[in-house]
Amino acid sequence: MTVVSTATRQIARAAGTVMAAFLLTQIIGLLRGIIIYRAFGAGADLDSFNAANRVAELLFNLMAGGALGSAFIPTFTGMLAQEQRPQAWRLASSIANLLLLVLSLAAGLAMLFAPWLVRHGLFILAPDLPPSQEALTVTLLRLLLPTVAIFGLSGLVMGILNAHQRFWLPAIAPAMYSLGQIAGVLLLPQAWGVYRLAAGALAGALLHLLVQIPGLLRLGGSYTRSLGLRMPEVRQVMALMGPRILGVAVVQLNFIVNTIIALSLPEGSVSAISLAFALMLMPQAAIAQSAAIAAMPTFSAQAALGRLDELRASLASTLRVVLLLALPAMAGVIALRLPLVRFLYEGGEFTAHSTQLVTWALLWYALGLVGHCLVEILSRAYYALQDTRTPVAVGAAAMTLNVIFSLAFSAWFERLGWMPHGGLALANSLATALEAAALLMLMRRRLGGLGGRLLPRSVLQAAAASLAMGLALWGWLWLAGGLAPWLAAAGGLALGVLIYVLAALALGVPELRRAPAYLRKFIASRRS
Repeated sequence: MTVVSTATRQIARAAGTVMAAFLLTQIIGLLRGIIIYRAFGAGADLDSFNAANRVAELLFNLMAGGALGSAFIPTFTGMLAQEQRPQAWRLASSIANLLLLVLSLAAGLAMLFAPWLVRHGLFILAPDLPPSQEALTVTLLRLLLPTVAIFGLSGLVMGILNAHQRFWLPAIAPAMYSLGQIAGVLLLPQAWGVYRLAAGALAGALLHLLVQIPGLLRLGGSYTRSLGLRMPEVRQVMALMGPRILGVAVVQLNFIVNTIIALSLPEGSVSAISLAFALMLMPQAAIAQSAAIAAMPTFSAQAALGRLDELRASLASTLRVVLLLALPAMAGVIALRLPLVRFLYEGGEFTAHSTQLVTWALLWYALGLVGHCLVEILSRAYYALQDTRTPVAVGAAAMTLNVIFSLAFSAWFERLGWMPHGGLALANSLATALEAAALLMLMRRRLGGLGGRLLPRSVLQAAAASLAMGLALWGWLWLAGGLAPWLAAAGGLALGVLIYVLAALALGVPELRRAPAYLRKFIASRRS
């Protein structure tokens, strides 16, 4: 067995583990949403919690978040691959100490200036809020700010475990966060009101960290009480984080601009694009994020050892598998969006008009699913090469185009008599597709190719099979017009999978033919 095939199978097994955990997390997340909305409704208290939670998440994302994984994992994994285990654990200890210090200081300052953040920052788009709701948001923000430091440490533990090819505990950690919120709502006294949700979120953040500790202890690493500012590797991690943090800031700014544009559109546009985008990200998380998390340590080790031929082969193989899953997922979301949204959300205050708004946005967001998946994988390859500047620069250019497209497409849709918020979704999809194309082109140039003709052939095969699946689903929905939404969605999903698999087998897709063997080995590895 070649080194390349071993690495590919290692990525496939790890991706299967992460995907299973992601699916479990998505189910628990849906349950959490149902419980929370039934407990609090779409009222002012829940708005205050969501707003306060958004500030805490923003602070974490700007100071650590994705920047931590993109900078720490390549450096840490490279040291392990080069058999520098003691130095690797000194690096991990130093980063942990720095994170705890910096994030605790930031959370403390945010607690002190919480009234200013709420009054002049968070609600700048809604300045006429009642004083009581503003005060509630300030209190909730102060309760939630400790999660910034907790998630920072938990994210670091995730990186350490992933670098050691341990994926299950990090992947189920987000489910622990949801379970904490569920427990807070269901178990704490109702007289606490929305504060029981905040307490549950704090408990969930602790569970997010604690569930990973047994796996960390089994690694047998050592802890050092040092900030390690003189370690070259610590300075390298900090240097790599800089561009990534800038990229996160650009994404957040783009989100704010899109929200402002959506606020100028007909009522319900903001909620519609938010929910539609979240629905599009569900298959993206299961397909691309799971593969990216699984592949990152392997990519990083290959890059650290200078095995660029192996990295090129592993990346090409990962991209082919992701495309074989993302293209039918895109077709399925487009075809089944109406029964899916009706089944999950329609009822009560979520009317048929709400469904129309969300499904219209989801149609255009779904067109960008493949682009989002490719960006997820390609970005991790750049990070493995310890290059955070290229994906950030390309991402910043794409976000700039997104703003321009958003203004142009929303006005264009309105002139056509279409609901203009669909233009915002199309703008995101087009900008992401251009971002993916640029990253792919630059990576091909950097690695001297990406699998020759195999990648384009996989795209054509997956596109043809997805087209067959889409036509079958169109016929199914025409026949199932009178069925309940859940039955139409479930039947369409089963039919779509069947048609796609048969079409892909008929087209001779090699990855699909090898899937049963991969599945058997994956199950055997879980049992052993």
